[in-house]
Amino acid sequence: MPQSKRFKLRPEDIAPLLEAAGWCLATDRIMVDGARVGYMSRETPESGGDSGWRFFAGDESDEYMRNTHNHGVYELNTVANYDPAVLPYLSSPPGSAFDRVGEREFTPVVR
Repeated sequence: MPQSKRFKLRPEDIAPLLEAAGWCLATDRIMVDGARVGYMSRETPESGGDSGWRFFAGDESDEYMRNTHNHGVYELNTVANYDPAVLPYLSSPPGSAFDRVGEREFTPVVR
């Protein structure tokens, strides 16, 4: 059985930055290690409640991503609390992707 994760933020540190925005996928590099979001993409939602957003630090290897214990499903608001720089981009449509280029800026990625 895998060890329980020690998240960077405590539940009481999560502020209501977004209203019911659905769930997303984020890696432990962000949620446990505290890395900033380095790459984010919005896919077509898979099911009800899926925002379509996927968040990565940007240094995760294929091997890291194959291990399902290294990422999880979270409320979009929770990930926004870990890295508020993502907030201005969250209304982007499915098919969007962004790389971090500065402290609070991302640039669109052509896919």
